Amino acid sequence: MSSITIGLILIGVLFALVLLGMRIAVALMVVAFAGVWIIRGNFDLAMRLMSITAYNGVASYLFATIPLFVLMGNLVSISNVGKDTFDVAETLLRRLLGGLGIATVAANTVFAAVTGVSIASAAVFTKVAVPEMTRHGYKPSFSAGTVAGSSVLGMLIPPSLLLIIYGVLAEQSIGRMFIAGLVPGALLAGGFVLWILLVAKFAPRLVFAAPGATDTAEEPVQPPQLNGIDILKKIVPIVLLVTFVLGGLYSGFFTPTEAGGIGAFAALIVALCRRSLDLRRSWAVLSQTGAISVGILALLMAAGFYSQMLAVAGIPAAIGNFVTGSGFGPVGFLIVYVLLVLLLGMILDSSSILLIVVPIAAPIAQTLGYDLIQFGIITVIAVEVGLLTPPFGISIFTVHSTLADRSVSLESIFVGALPYVGVMLGVLILIAAFPALIIG
Repeated sequence: MSSITIGLILIGVLFALVLLGMRIAVALMVVAFAGVWIIRGNFDLAMRLMSITAYNGVASYLFATIPLFVLMGNLVSISNVGKDTFDVAETLLRRLLGGLGIATVAANTVFAAVTGVSIASAAVFTKVAVPEMTRHGYKPSFSAGTVAGSSVLGMLIPPSLLLIIYGVLAEQSIGRMFIAGLVPGALLAGGFVLWILLVAKFAPRLVFAAPGATDTAEEPVQPPQLNGIDILKKIVPIVLLVTFVLGGLYSGFFTPTEAGGIGAFAALIVALCRRSLDLRRSWAVLSQTGAISVGILALLMAAGFYSQMLAVAGIPAAIGNFVTGSGFGPVGFLIVYVLLVLLLGMILDSSSILLIVVPIAAPIAQTLGYDLIQFGIITVIAVEVGLLTPPFGISIFTVHSTLADRSVSLESIFVGALPYVGVMLGVLILIAAFPALIIG
């Protein structure tokens, strides 16, 4: 049996192990170890390769980026920055038809720029935005779908953990990946806003609970209106965070790791000024940051070992030769790749998909002439679609469980989020057709 055949069988075994419920990091490590051992027939070589991969992973300066940005996101989440951002957006946009939906997208866009985690955005704005939108006459399915749909911005607008993971796997600059996410993120947010404006204008029954109900309708209890000073008090912390982190990063003044450190420190100052931290919350933030960071580090070490196994088996080269010889060409390869990622998104989480497919697909894409920065943005958008598609749809499940309202079914939230999937696919096509949109 050839090494390529063994490698392909082991990829199938990997999928089976993940679907059976094995942790993705464990599955990657087991398959990689078995692959090197079987292909080379040398147990000691497999052990040495695994130990070297683990050491290189822990020793890499780049990995410091992950816990710093995770810490920043956790500190921001407990400081009510998300609620304040939504309050300001609501005050400024409430008079527009569909204004609260637009406010949700706007607040999610800003929140994404300092957290980088879609699930955090989904949980925060389910509590903040959905009750407010429902109270103003919006359909619960539209409200929940808008929160779930706009939450995906957290994994595209930098700093994004998915962009960091892709950059590590594809050996691309994290700073360039962050910069490359700017325009696609803006296009996604703009597409979401345009959809809300159009549907509120031409199909209001999809947005509002009753004919004629709008977000400008009279309500028995109106929330207090924010004056200019209130708006400044609420928006200044988020503006300062974005300015410190993204401004320093894009100007080249900070490296991504330094930007993470500055951002975490600034978020700590905000949390202290708002008196959001006590001993219990401080411990919760630190323990959660450690758990997430160690989990991601373990995943990346396992993925590095898996990549080396694939190289030993010759899988990327073999698939690349097959694609070149089959007449698919670069466009055909990209279409098949995106369809595969979309299908995987229905059964696997975002990180798992990246860890499995990027080590195989990135070398092939580079051989076919794709810039790996552009390819990474396409990959992340395709992966993020999986957050909104059944049966996995983790953002949908997050919204549903956080909402805890039996009158809002899981199916209705999937339906409410479906238009946002269409917008994401449209942006994906734009990015693929016009590489100049990527400025990284």
